[in-house]
Amino acid sequence: MAEAVRTRSSPIPVNEPRIGVREMEYVKDCLRTGWISSAGQYIEEFEQRWAEYCGMRYGVAVSNGTVALQVAVACLNLQPGDEVIMPTFTIISCAQAVTYNGEVPVLVDVDSRTWCMDVSQVEGRITPRTRAIMPVHIYGHPVDMDPLLELAEQHGLAIIEDAAEAHGAEYCCGWRDGKSEWRRCGSFGTVSCFSFYANKIVTTGEGGMVLTNDLAMAGRLRSLRNLCFRADRRFYHTELGYNFRLTNVQAAIGLGQLEQIDRALDQKRWMGRAYTERLRGLPGLQLPVEEPWAKNVYWMYGVVLDESSGMDAADFARRLAECGVMTRPFFLGMHEQPVLRRMGLFRDGHYPVAERIGRQGLYLPSGLTLTEEQLDRVCSAVKKVLS
Repeated sequence: MAEAVRTRSSPIPVNEPRIGVREMEYVKDCLRTGWISSAGQYIEEFEQRWAEYCGMRYGVAVSNGTVALQVAVACLNLQPGDEVIMPTFTIISCAQAVTYNGEVPVLVDVDSRTWCMDVSQVEGRITPRTRAIMPVHIYGHPVDMDPLLELAEQHGLAIIEDAAEAHGAEYCCGWRDGKSEWRRCGSFGTVSCFSFYANKIVTTGEGGMVLTNDLAMAGRLRSLRNLCFRADRRFYHTELGYNFRLTNVQAAIGLGQLEQIDRALDQKRWMGRAYTERLRGLPGLQLPVEEPWAKNVYWMYGVVLDESSGMDAADFARRLAECGVMTRPFFLGMHEQPVLRRMGLFRDGHYPVAERIGRQGLYLPSGLTLTEEQLDRVCSAVKKVLS
């Protein structure tokens, strides 16, 4: 696909999707055959191939990543007041999926290096009402999953894995014991959730998917996404579900994207290395890491300013924008979200790492269409602003 022509003075966007010839061919096939709604061969093939790619048995495509989390929580049949442990540093969809279903999100802080949940805090948050743990792989770096899997087994907890930002990222299970079993993110959950929003490594424009190894749970997920129609009597409902269906057209785009995922991951990892090579050693600037047990896909290349710089992320972003570089702020912790605090949640919570990186962090242009010339311009702007 021909990319938009940009001049050297054009602002560098945070992200642009890369849509190729195969995606267009598949979409044209949908239009030609009339299979444009929520049934068709591309949905089933996309579900199957994405599940296989991630190392899971069943995939259930839904309309976006937020509702993927919502139906994932719903299919566990938790009771009102049950608790789900999650990081405070994440998108609000995680907490919303829990509160929507009547359960209670319980927070932990995040690791200062990876910005993923601090797994050492999880055990101390487990109570008799805890039913699940929700690890969230942040900005392309996996959560340290081994300790969570051990806790889940020990306490009989479900794992609701949010891999929306970690398409293709990998984690080395049991590495501390000298093993080297690498598994892709999305293969660890009782239910695992993905987003295919336009800025994701694999996109369907809007869209999401839930993966599971449990056949009954997959059936439950399919029922929930489709208004809980009964197989024996279509318009007779014994429970309420949702209209969270993905279209065949969207799945066609996703399938074409999946066929090019290795190329996309190569581009992302090149970008991560290139930024790190150029920005390493700048005083007062924390760069992303890649722990020995992880393969980071750098979905977004985040940086965190030291407070000694005299700037917060908002100041930094404004100055970079003046240089023609677009950015996005880091997440604001769940415990600082006004809407959740009005619900009586997290009023006494204090999570210093999440609070610091939420104030001081942003991510740089990280899309799959980013060129080396643009990347060099971004790095020059960063150095200029920090000089």
